[in-house]
Amino acid sequence: MSKRTIALTINSVKVQKEVASRMLLTDFIRDELKLTGTNVGCEHGVCGACTILLNGESVRACLMLAVQADGCEIETVESLQNDNGTLNTLQQSFKDCHGLQCGFCTPGFLMTLTPFLKENEDPTEEEIREAVSGNLCRCTGYANIVKAVQQAVQIQRTSKSLKEPICQSDHKQKETVQIS
Repeated sequence: MSKRTIALTINSVKVQKEVASRMLLTDFIRDELKLTGTNVGCEHGVCGACTILLNGESVRACLMLAVQADGCEIETVESLQNDNGTLNTLQQSFKDCHGLQCGFCTPGFLMTLTPFLKENEDPTEEEIREAVSGNLCRCTGYANIVKAVQQAVQIQRTSKSLKEPICQSDHKQKETVQIS
């Protein structure tokens, strides 16, 4: 099996590693770098679970070989959190609006929507639905995903005002029940 040394930047960290020439980028990210937020779903580029940012563009990591990413800058879902470790606005909105259930598809949605929202700061519902049309979710029915994006947009747009978000996070402390 032929191997090749690649060098890239992933989540702002420079990496140089020898990889098998036929290793998929998803396998490199998950197995070699231990960044397991990038999920492997269909392995055909259909579901979007493996979406990452490659040089700022959303791409399906299952459709690329690791050697094709040589010299590139990659961002995975692990890069989205704030510097203090808290969720970014889009992630928090997904949580607040119940835009995820099992969570398997969520990293792909977040990595698809991140560049979309940079390019379109005030998308319509139709534009949001079009943006996520390449990502499959079998749990949510997409309604809450759209609401989450709308909340993130509203928060970004009105961050200087005191408007209430579309969806509210339930920050009340839950009572712990002891089951005997």
